[in-house]
Amino acid sequence: MRPDGRTADILRPVELITGVSPYAEGSCLAKFGNTHVLCTASVEENIPPWLRGQGKGWVTAEYGMLPRATHTRGRREAAAGKQSGRTQEIQRLIGRSLRAVVDLRVLGERQITVDCDVIQADGGTRTAAITGAWVALKQAVGWLTEEEVLKADPVFGQIAAISCGVIGGEPRLDLCYEEDRDADADANFVLTSAGGIVEIQATAEDKPIPEAAFTDLFALAKKGVAELCDIQKSVV
Repeated sequence: MRPDGRTADILRPVELITGVSPYAEGSCLAKFGNTHVLCTASVEENIPPWLRGQGKGWVTAEYGMLPRATHTRGRREAAAGKQSGRTQEIQRLIGRSLRAVVDLRVLGERQITVDCDVIQADGGTRTAAITGAWVALKQAVGWLTEEEVLKADPVFGQIAAISCGVIGGEPRLDLCYEEDRDADADANFVLTSAGGIVEIQATAEDKPIPEAAFTDLFALAKKGVAELCDIQKSVV
C-alpha cells in the first residue's frame, strides 16, 4: 500500500489553478498532492544579446524553493550568494522542455520567462513545475495574441511531466517524497500530448534498472501525462 492509499497507477490529486497572479501575463498554481508550485510567465520586449538580429525570441525559466517549503527551513539561495547545482539543473530542464514546443520565430524578438517557485514540496517539484509552466506560458501567449502583438500562436505543442519509480519491485506513478526517498529507481518523464519524448531522467539507486522495469515506468508515465494534458486543456 502506498503512503496515501493510491494504487500504483494513480496520480495524486492534481489542480491547475490559473490567473493566480494579477500582474503576470500568465500564471498557474500547480498542485500535485502536497506539492504546490506557483508558475508565472512574464513577457519582456527584449532578448539575450546573442539572439539579436536573428528574428526569433526566447523562452526560459527560473526555479526556486521557498525557505519553508519542506519540513525544515532552507536558506534562501540569494542569501547564500549563489544558486545550487540542483536549482540550475532544474531551471534549465524547465526551459528546454518549454522551448521544445515553441516556434521561436513566431514569438518574434521578445522573451518569455517562466518563474517556478515551490511553495510546498512533497516530491515531484520539477515535474509539477513543468506541467504548470506550460499552462502559464500558454496564457502569456494568449495575452500577446489578444493584444494583437502576435498574429499566430507560437506554442505548437503541449507538454506535461511526471515522476515514476520502482519501490519494493513495484513500478509506481507520481511519487510523493516518502516514496522518492525509498525508491530503488526513479525517473522523470517530460512528454508531449502526442506521445513525443522531450526528456527522460532515470536513475538507479543500488542496482541497474532492468529493461522490463523501465518499460513499465514509461507506460505509467505515458498514462499519467495523458491525464495531465487533459487537465491542462480544461483550464486553458
